[in-house]
Amino acid sequence: MLTSVLLSLVAFLLSAPPAAQAVSVDQVIPAVACLLDPAQGYALYLPPGYSPLRSWPVLYAFDPGGRGVAPVERYRAAAAEYGFIVAGSNNSRNGSTEWVRAVRAMTADVATRFNVDGSRIYVAGMSGGARVAMMVALTAPNIAGVVASSAGYPDAVPRKTLPFGLFATAGTEDFNHLEMRLLDRALTTPHHLSIFEGGHTWLSSDLAIEAIEWHEIRAMRSGLKPRDQNEIDHIFAKRTAHLSLTATDAATFLAVQALAEDFDGLKDVSAYSARAAVLGREKTVKDALKRARDEDDREAETIRAIAAGEARLANAEERSDALYELEQQLKTLGDQARKPNDSDERRFARRVLGQISAGGASLDPAFQKMLGKYRMSRGPRN
Repeated sequence: MLTSVLLSLVAFLLSAPPAAQAVSVDQVIPAVACLLDPAQGYALYLPPGYSPLRSWPVLYAFDPGGRGVAPVERYRAAAAEYGFIVAGSNNSRNGSTEWVRAVRAMTADVATRFNVDGSRIYVAGMSGGARVAMMVALTAPNIAGVVASSAGYPDAVPRKTLPFGLFATAGTEDFNHLEMRLLDRALTTPHHLSIFEGGHTWLSSDLAIEAIEWHEIRAMRSGLKPRDQNEIDHIFAKRTAHLSLTATDAATFLAVQALAEDFDGLKDVSAYSARAAVLGREKTVKDALKRARDEDDREAETIRAIAAGEARLANAEERSDALYELEQQLKTLGDQARKPNDSDERRFARRVLGQISAGGASLDPAFQKMLGKYRMSRGPRN
């Protein structure tokens, strides 16, 4: 049923005629009621110069708490610079069973009110909202791209390929950091993962600009958007401004490699391709990349070990030993998580404790009390 609903939605998006509406441009409008379903609504931003005389790319966004204005504010600067309509659902939220209705109502309403480019429909979300965005993109054809913040696939099934470009983000202390790292490791089709300093939250406005720029380059490479050499040069200059061709660290290797791949066919990237090839053979780079993968594996194993200990609590004969071992594991993580100075180990501990807390811990009262003693406060998510 879900597939048929989303297919019909996309068919509507591609065929609905634009209707002129008196809506202010270059302003965030917190609440727009859907014409055909007034119980549904969304926050809206129209870029400067919007006119129904031509079609415009659109970004539909989903917040885990149904706060549509949150993503619209984050993407406002990017939308203003690159001419995007942005709409953020006020109804799609974690725990809701009506997210399909929210998706359909918002997207249909925007396509009816405004002149949307049906070949350039993008979706974005954060946490549970990112899973909604990915569900839409995985199910409906003709989604041009996704920006997924702090969560990935709705079914947790890894993919090697996707029919759309994916720009993903996660914080260094995000409890879904590992999920996004593993998504990046598995995926072979065009994608980009950006890790920022922080926790489980929406990407910043600056990072939202980078995400839209990445999709702009993808659109020009694929023919969805006519090539604009000035825009290509502008984005290329931003990407290369702080990129060294002499540094030999893993971060430089990944940045140079991504630049060469992203702009292939749009700019002369031969020097960057050659540099990436050289860096990829450096032992220091190989060792650093291996350490990063090993750290991912250690994080996954730590989470599995705690889950296994939690499962032992149901066995009366093992309960006492399991509680003792869990206490030791959580105390170690808690001590690391509360260290005053930032470090890889502190980030590791905070991510693991966050994942255990967010993963639906058991209803065992002793374990819940123990977890509450050692876990970190999640803090604001926006």
